This record gives sequence, C-alpha cells and structure tokens, in this order.
Amino acid sequence: MAQIPNLQNGPINFTPIRDQSQKELITILKNIRGKKCLVIDPKLGGSLSLIVQTSLLKEHGAELHHLNADPIETTCTKVVYLVQTQLHLMRFISTHIHNDTSKGLQREYFLYFVPRRAVACEKLLEEEKVHNLLTIGEFPLYALPLDEDILSFELDLSYKECLTDGDTTSLWHIAKAIHKLEFLYGLIPNVRAKGKASVRVANMLNRMQDEEPVNSTDTDVPEINTLIILDRECDMVTPMLSQLTYEGLLDEFLHINNGAVEIDASIMGASGQDGKKMKVPLNSTDKLFKETRDLNFEVVVQVLRQKATSMKQDYTEMSTTNQTVSELKDFVKKLNSLPEMTRHINLAQHLSTLTSKPSFLGRLDMEHTIVEAESYDICFEYIEEMIHKQEPLVGVLRLLISLSVTNAGLPKRNFDYLRREILHSYGFEHIATLNNLEKAGLVRKQEGKNNWPTIKRNLQLVAEDNDTANSPKDVSYVFSGYAPLSIRLIQHAIRLGWRPLEEILKLLPGTHTESKRSAFANSPSYDILPGGTQMERTEDGRRSIVLVVFVGGVTYAEISALRYLSSQEGMAYDIIIGTTKIVNGNTLTETFMGNLG
Repeated sequence: MAQIPNLQNGPINFTPIRDQSQKELITILKNIRGKKCLVIDPKLGGSLSLIVQTSLLKEHGAELHHLNADPIETTCTKVVYLVQTQLHLMRFISTHIHNDTSKGLQREYFLYFVPRRAVACEKLLEEEKVHNLLTIGEFPLYALPLDEDILSFELDLSYKECLTDGDTTSLWHIAKAIHKLEFLYGLIPNVRAKGKASVRVANMLNRMQDEEPVNSTDTDVPEINTLIILDRECDMVTPMLSQLTYEGLLDEFLHINNGAVEIDASIMGASGQDGKKMKVPLNSTDKLFKETRDLNFEVVVQVLRQKATSMKQDYTEMSTTNQTVSELKDFVKKLNSLPEMTRHINLAQHLSTLTSKPSFLGRLDMEHTIVEAESYDICFEYIEEMIHKQEPLVGVLRLLISLSVTNAGLPKRNFDYLRREILHSYGFEHIATLNNLEKAGLVRKQEGKNNWPTIKRNLQLVAEDNDTANSPKDVSYVFSGYAPLSIRLIQHAIRLGWRPLEEILKLLPGTHTESKRSAFANSPSYDILPGGTQMERTEDGRRSIVLVVFVGGVTYAEISALRYLSSQEGMAYDIIIGTTKIVNGNTLTETFMGNLG
C-alpha cells in the first residue's frame, strides 16, 4: 500500500477530488450487497491505493484480487471487475466466466470500466458470449492526485495513440478531467494551448461548458486563473535527456510509481534481506524529501552531509554537557527525523554509485553536445558505437530521438544506415518500433530547415552560468545548464501570453490559441498582466493559480522547474500540474516499442 500524501498543504486543496473518487468507489461496493470478490486491473491497483485504504474496501465486503489469466479462487458468489478499457483484459474476464460456467459455478458478475465504458471492449465481450452475464457500469476516475500539486490522468499511452494510431480518445478524457475540476474550483477564465492535441482539448473543454455549464458570475474569483495546455510533441528533447534533480534521478534509475519506489532491501541497509524488495514512499508527507526533491542532485548530497554533521554535533553536546528539558525536547524532535535521514542517505548513496559511472557521465556529455547542436558527426558516431556494443535499445533510441529532433531529422544516408544497424543488432521485430517513431516524426529523414538553433538562441535554452547546480538563478539547474524548452514556453505564457512569442511558436509543431471564457470574456481584471505582477487572490487570501497540463506526459525535472518558477520573487501565481502520465525518457520511448498496453 502506497503512503497517501497530504493534499491540503499545496497551492490548492486536492482532498475533494480524492474524497469524491473514494465516495464513488464505496457507493459501487455498497450497491452490491454482501461479500464480493473485487478483481482489480493490476495497473489500477497503485492508483486506487492513493485514494482509498485497503482496510476500507474490506470493511465494505471486498475480497481483493489482481486480474490475470488464471481462474479466480474464491468462495464469493459475486465478482466485481474494476478495469481500464484494454482488450486483453476483456479476454481474461471472458476466460474466468467460461471457466466458472464449465464447473457449474453460479455467480453474479459486475464490470466497472475506468473511467468510462468502451464500445470495442463490449463488442469483444459479446463475441465471447459473456456480455449478457455482466452488469456493466463506470467508475469515473478521471484525475488522480499524486501529490499536493500534481494530478495525473493516468493515460499511459496517450502520446503514442495520438501520434501513431490516430486514436484521440484520450483527449476527450483530458478535457473531461479538467471540466470536472471546474465544478470543484470554478470556471477557468483564461485558456492558452499550444500543439494540435492541446488546441483540440481546449475546444472540447469549451463544448463541454456549453453542454454542461459550470455556473459562475462576474463577482466570483475562480481558484484557477489560467489553464496552459502544452503538447509533449512541442518539446521532445527535454524528456529524452537525463534528469539531474534528486526526484528525477530516482525516477530515471528506480522508476517512481504512484509516489513510491520498489528497491532491494539491502540498498536500504536491511541486513539479511538479500533479494527482498521493499517499497519506499516518496511524496511531500516526507519533510526531508519535500525539501530536497527539486534540488540538483549535487546539492542534495551536500544538504544530507550538513544535516548528518549537525545531528552528530548535537549528539556530542548532549553527551558531554548538562541540558535543559527544553533542549532535550528539541534533540528528541530531531531524532524523530532520523528514519527519514537514513532513508535518503541510503538512496543518495545508491544514486551516487550510479551517477559516477563513466558510462553515465559520457552520456551526459553527449546529451549536452546534442542540445548545443554543434557536432552532429560526433553524436552520430557515439550512437553508432552504442548500437555495435548492443547497449540497451531504449537508451540508443533516446539519444537518436534527441539527435533527430534537434537536426530536423537525419540525412537519408544516416537514417537508412542506423535503421539497418538497429535491426541487425536488436532483431527484426523492432521494425514496428522504428516505424512508430518515424510515423510520430521522432526519428525521420531530414527535410526542411532546422529551426532548433533559432529556438535555442531566442529562448536561451543553454545557460552561460557554469554553476547552475549550487546557486540556481534559472530553471536550467534541473539539467545542469539546459533550460527545458517546455518550461520556457510556460514562463512566457504566464507572464506575457502567446503574442510576443508568435514567431517562435510557429517554428514548433501544431497551432496555438488563447481565449477568455464565458462570464469572464469582458472582464480585463482577470487577465494575467505583462510581467506577472497582478496579485489575484482567492477568497481565503491565497495566490491565484495557474494549471499547466501536459498532453503526452511530464518529467519530474520539469515539475521541479515549475516549482522553482512558482517560488521566485515577483511571480504572482502558484502553479499546479496536470499530466496524462509522469514520464522519463525510457518510459516514454517504451510506449513506441510496444512494451505497454
């Protein structure tokens, strides 16, 4: 069970979202009287653990199972399936029902789709002749609060589905999730979108408001002042780079899932536990993690060293001098944070071992060379060498995508050569992977003018300051010298809107739009003024909020950069983040490799 984060201390209180989802799930269980077997799609298990405790499900008569191909071993006469709309899961359910029927078992079956039912899934159930045996409903889990400033729409494959399959179902889900937020926090008056998918989401959101309006008046101050929607397609360089924040590196090497990492117990200092895994929670409930998660990893090591030294000095003083009761109390309070300290020292030590390897440092150098776009041949040769050494394919593709995007594609000769070498080294089954990447425009033949140097120069993506880690003056600290393109766009959208950026926006994929909505359309007082100096406040006196939604995923490094922006003097708004999924270069690339779904 993941540790449920505190959702009340952030820029906006996400507790109502969690409470609403929990209430809807408990209502489903209450309506099915008596003891029941609750069979959960494994991918949903972690998500559900962030909104409801296992003990509460059991209180309402649920016996918990994970869905797989094996028959369910249970004495319950009622079976409740809670699943995402994936065809292979429908086959598992059909197999279960056929297996029960062949054994003469009399059971009632209930199927709840998350977040909504899908025609293709129901058609398959009809073909399997089990549809008429199921009572079908929906569990509308559109947004999952991962932490006090992050909402995930849990759409793992959204980016790949839109770009390579032409399936835009996920865009409706995103619009629906935002519209549901508006019923809780008020109609969002300003909407800015960049990218084909994002503009579609903005249009869908307006249609939803026409069909099912969120009531608002000119006198209401909405909690969320501005919505910025950004396509991942506008910046595919950033997620392909190695993240250098503490949380970003944890995700790169250990993969954070629903606010926790699963790691060998031996790494966490547990003796005699070789081979055993343990779950380590990582969210804002952990005060030390909240303090260090967004820092460049170099700084985190220094912070932990300072805290450990301070604690050691306090201990020495306690054992050599007589202390007052008040001083003893303060020391005991410090000791209470010892488990957190130990946890992060162990994690940091593990990361230090991995980040000091020549292979990692060599890759970092190559990533910066690609971003600076000055030595194409050196980068090409490095990737060629990786292929010949048969290094993990996902790592090869990450660099290849970066090289292709920063050069408007690869020269035809290089494109054909690398494609051939990849198939020879890793197997011809990866032809589908390469085709997917080409269709998505991520690894393609060179054509047209290369706009990257212009974008890089005008948006100041490469920092001149060499000491970006220790005393950051800019968001570039999250990649030790590279400012994420996505974050530069958001900086401009918050402070000045899209208009001053028109020429640069035209160089990036997709259209852009900005609009005022409904009751606020003629109310200039709700606009974000140039310089971001206006201080709109909600009824309880907090700063007004900008919601940034990433269509196609966001990295932890970008989230850290947005938190940094929000904390800067002169920034008039708090920032919260919505995303189809939190991604890194590996997880995003793997969606094109057919490993998911």
